[in-house]
Amino acid sequence: MNEENFRKNYSMQTIHRSIQILRAFSLENKMLTLTELHNRTGLSKASLQRILSTLVFEGILQKNEETKKYQLGLELLFLGSLVEKNSSLLSIATPIMEEIREKTGESVSLNVIEDNLRKCIGYLKSKYELQTLTFVGQESPLYAGASAKILLAYLSPDELEKYVEETDLGKITEQTIISKESLYQELMKIRQQGYAFSFGERVKGAVSVSTPIFNPFNEILAGLSIAIPSPRFEEYDKEMLIELLKEGSGKITQSLKTFN
Repeated sequence: MNEENFRKNYSMQTIHRSIQILRAFSLENKMLTLTELHNRTGLSKASLQRILSTLVFEGILQKNEETKKYQLGLELLFLGSLVEKNSSLLSIATPIMEEIREKTGESVSLNVIEDNLRKCIGYLKSKYELQTLTFVGQESPLYAGASAKILLAYLSPDELEKYVEETDLGKITEQTIISKESLYQELMKIRQQGYAFSFGERVKGAVSVSTPIFNPFNEILAGLSIAIPSPRFEEYDKEMLIELLKEGSGKITQSLKTFN
């Protein structure tokens, strides 16, 4: 069923409009006015005002009466904490991510595929001042960077072929793979060796290593990644980082099989 039919037959317009409003906020745009929300969502100001009033009343949004700007409310923080506590993947992965961060001091992330993009669902900051920054909710193309390529490499042959054939491999940095043939070769290599490695493919000066996490049906579920600024990467034994991540992702995979 296509999206249009879904909206028509199985959903309420107000709910979709409310979701549009919530998705208008981002790390760069934490507070938005009525006009800014109108420009971002395309909703009429009359509809916006009605929905915003309800969301504020329910605590989903907060309104600053002085600036007339809206921001996400504390109720979402509570609901988000429930999701985190009840997510088997996050609850299992977080302690292991903390162990890796403790041993290396570097940024560790947990990533999944959503809407043909790599999406970060878990992130622990580096202990160093110089670090590669990301954030929960950040999205990026599947063809660039270790955290994305590890997910792409383990898709089924049909899914992989469909993605590569339908995707324009635009250059993000000078190191980005933009040849479809080269990308296929790189993905086959990743599957053979069991890890992905990238050097400035998506973010200049960032080195990343990632390993796969599988669900109980042995399908790719997520990727466990570590990101290090290139000036500090030389201090590490690359093989040690790979084994550390492989051990971590292996523990997560095994725990998911026995999780009740």
